[in-house]
Amino acid sequence: MIESLIKAQKKYFMNGHTRDIDKRIAQLKKLRTFIQVNEEAILNALREDLGKPHFEGYATEVGYVLESISHFVKHLKGWAKDEKVKAPIHQIPATSYIRYEPYGVVAVIAPFNYPFQLLIEPMIGAIAAGNTVIVKPSEYAEKTALIIQKLVKECFQTEYVAVVTGGKEMTSELIHAPLDYIFFTGSVPVGKIVMKAAAERLTPITLELGGKSPTIVHKDANVKVAAKRIAWGKFINTGQTCIAPDYVYVHESIRSDFLNELALAIRQFYGHDPLVSEDYGKIINERHYDRLINLLDPDKVVIGGQADRETLYIAPTVMADVGWEDAVMQDEIFGPILPVLTYTNLNDILNLMAEKPKPLALYLFSESDVIHTHVMEKVQFGGGCINDTLTHIANPNMPFGGVGGSGMGHYHGYDSFLTFSHKKAIHKKSTRIEHGLVFPPYRHKLQLIKKILK
Repeated sequence: MIESLIKAQKKYFMNGHTRDIDKRIAQLKKLRTFIQVNEEAILNALREDLGKPHFEGYATEVGYVLESISHFVKHLKGWAKDEKVKAPIHQIPATSYIRYEPYGVVAVIAPFNYPFQLLIEPMIGAIAAGNTVIVKPSEYAEKTALIIQKLVKECFQTEYVAVVTGGKEMTSELIHAPLDYIFFTGSVPVGKIVMKAAAERLTPITLELGGKSPTIVHKDANVKVAAKRIAWGKFINTGQTCIAPDYVYVHESIRSDFLNELALAIRQFYGHDPLVSEDYGKIINERHYDRLINLLDPDKVVIGGQADRETLYIAPTVMADVGWEDAVMQDEIFGPILPVLTYTNLNDILNLMAEKPKPLALYLFSESDVIHTHVMEKVQFGGGCINDTLTHIANPNMPFGGVGGSGMGHYHGYDSFLTFSHKKAIHKKSTRIEHGLVFPPYRHKLQLIKKILK
């Protein structure tokens, strides 16, 4: 099935149907119209799959991709133009330029946590760059996958954009197929499998993974603001966010104040019983619920801890006095559990972080520009915020991506266009003049070439 689909898309691509910029823009506008018309159905699907409040569903998924499409429609013609570059003096008369060429058939494999946005956003970039696309929605977010199937069927020819569904067997078949590019968002272990499969065919890839993203609350932080913004960043989408604060290092001198403010912020957001809050979601399935419950240490829970397997509910939970030996600190949490650790010397924890796998995000709360500069230079991470969480991902003018174990490659806005484009270098030489410098016999040309190339 996959190979025949790829063959059909390659034929469509080679016949030039995706090359025209105006057609790409028209397809993006058609996609935007579908999303606008089906907005309520998409939001309802997200509510069923993940318990997402409509506000969250719109802000982080539907509205997010609508804004992205508008950004592409506005800028695509400028991005896609040939880029002239200077030719060196010894090459003159000549013209050099870069052409942004699509790869061909692109696969986009999406996770369950933002099942609409994390599939549509890279798909937008792939279409804008002139590729055909095969998308694979998460099998865990079943209702959203059905919406995506409807979207693809109504908006595109199968030879242009197609959807495949299924579990890990389908994913395995897809990543081992003769694709021209693979874009994968998901866990580190699966990312390694994807990279190994891509290596067998030397297929270029982008991996958007995760890791344990740290948050630092320094002693000079605005504690009230920090607590609110950390609680929001951690518990939105029930903690199932790849760039969520995974754990917090708070300065020992403000530990009590921070925990008090964190408890207050959680109550303000979700009430005294988040289970009945319309603004709080659920865990995607039983397997992930059980995994999260096994990370809890009841003796260290200071906020929340309530859970119900039948409704896949885990309360916003904070664990204090946590150490790196605890189960909750061994891997990315990806759920509504926030470990809080303390420190006295900033450099000690920065050195510790530098020894850990590079995280996808880092968040720092401090009022000191000196501290800002020091932390940003000391720790390697994909991207992050100073005095906020998550919001760096919402700027279409900035790249988003990981580094090291948290991923490779970037996307969003112009960086999506670049990711799904090959920069083809072309040098056009005039035939009017022939200086013959590079041709044998070389005789006395060595001194001349040394003067030019230095």
